Amino acid sequence: MSGHGDPEPHAGAAEHGRSGTRGGTGRRAVVIVASTSAAAGRSVDGTGPVIRDWLVERGFTCAEPVVVADGAPVGEALRAAIEAGQEVVVTTGGTGVSPSDTTPEQTAPLLDVQLPGIVEELRRRGTTHTPTALLTRGCAGFAGAAFVVNLPGSPGGVRDGLAVLDPVLDHLLEQRAGGTRH
Repeated sequence: MSGHGDPEPHAGAAEHGRSGTRGGTGRRAVVIVASTSAAAGRSVDGTGPVIRDWLVERGFTCAEPVVVADGAPVGEALRAAIEAGQEVVVTTGGTGVSPSDTTPEQTAPLLDVQLPGIVEELRRRGTTHTPTALLTRGCAGFAGAAFVVNLPGSPGGVRDGLAVLDPVLDHLLEQRAGGTRH
């Protein structure tokens, strides 16, 4: 994985963003990295900064990724983000089948509305690159007004996940907020 020293976003990137439903004002997002080794300082996460930069380019205010150990700390970070009023919460890591991969189990109980099609499409796209994409077990949906999605911890899984989200994210948020655009 690449280094964690991501550059500062371009001035004004968070304010200008894409022509979304809210024009970038008040749009808040957080990235949670589920990695026991990165949380302990034994490895460097390369996926969180990629997701953060993607969100900033789309007009979200997004601090540096929150890095936590796998398991219960992921659930704690998710609850904190939702309670803080984040509009989008993206996790990376912990979606595989190893015993410590429990991000989906930490996420699912928090969701009021499940969006399985997002993860289905992520797996479908991923299998064009590697058959192991079938092993991702992430969740996507809404916890109140917050859109929450679990992406794999691999650069390829993140690339595929962001490609899936790109054409639908603004519409999802608008629809959840009561918008009527079709």
